[in-house]
Amino acid sequence: MNKALIFNIQRYSLNDGSGIRTMVFFKGCRLRCPWCSNPESQSGKIEVMINKEKQKKYEKYIENIDEDPTGTYEKTGKWYNLGELLKEVLKDEIFFNTSKGGVTLSGGEVLEQGDFAAEFLKELKEHGINTAVETCGYGDNKKFREILKYTDTVLFDLKIMDNEKSKKILKGGSDIITENFRAAAETGKVIVRFPYIPGYTDETENLEKISELMKECNVKNIDILPYHNYGSKKYEYLNRKYLLEDLEIPTEEDTGNIKKFFEKEGFCVNIGG
Repeated sequence: MNKALIFNIQRYSLNDGSGIRTMVFFKGCRLRCPWCSNPESQSGKIEVMINKEKQKKYEKYIENIDEDPTGTYEKTGKWYNLGELLKEVLKDEIFFNTSKGGVTLSGGEVLEQGDFAAEFLKELKEHGINTAVETCGYGDNKKFREILKYTDTVLFDLKIMDNEKSKKILKGGSDIITENFRAAAETGKVIVRFPYIPGYTDETENLEKISELMKECNVKNIDILPYHNYGSKKYEYLNRKYLLEDLEIPTEEDTGNIKKFFEKEGFCVNIGG
């Protein structure tokens, strides 16, 4: 693939890997997690998000959405070739060097544009830049193994481990995810990301299955990411329904209980990531 569709480049991130990082968000994901905070990342095509409040106020003044200074219309993606994207992230190279930071690829799902991602990561390594990948693991195993060759840290989501429940809720089976997790674990570079979504991912059976897989693969570190609804407004801007509008944010005590479970299982646990 000669070009990649990127929906955001976020600079000066202090999470998602070591040091100061530049996050590159790839568009496209085949899963449909009901709690997804970046719904604009799901489609592999450019969409337009419309701020309904601003539209009422400013629409009559906007002749071209590509030249909209009001923020009423926002295109969700831009195409980059390899050289263009490399040039963009190398603007931050001084921060990588001084903080032992680097570049993290996220999404969407990186595996949806896996060939480009592997080439991009290879270029970053040739420039001596630390690399990380955030992934849900739902994608082609061969492409994933190529990506792993040039990745220093893999931030791997484990959500719903039962294959049929995963298909029903996330619209994709966990068997593919488990296969790719085992491949990632072979590198010894994996940190598990666990989205704590009350009523969806916090069943005892699911927690136990995650624990079993981590132990089998000798993965020690897990980040708990408690549910939030920060992205709910984006669904309105995309003219979609947010399915979890009545779901309550977990309390610190609830999150602490999940933390205690994984600590009791012998893992190094962090809240957030």
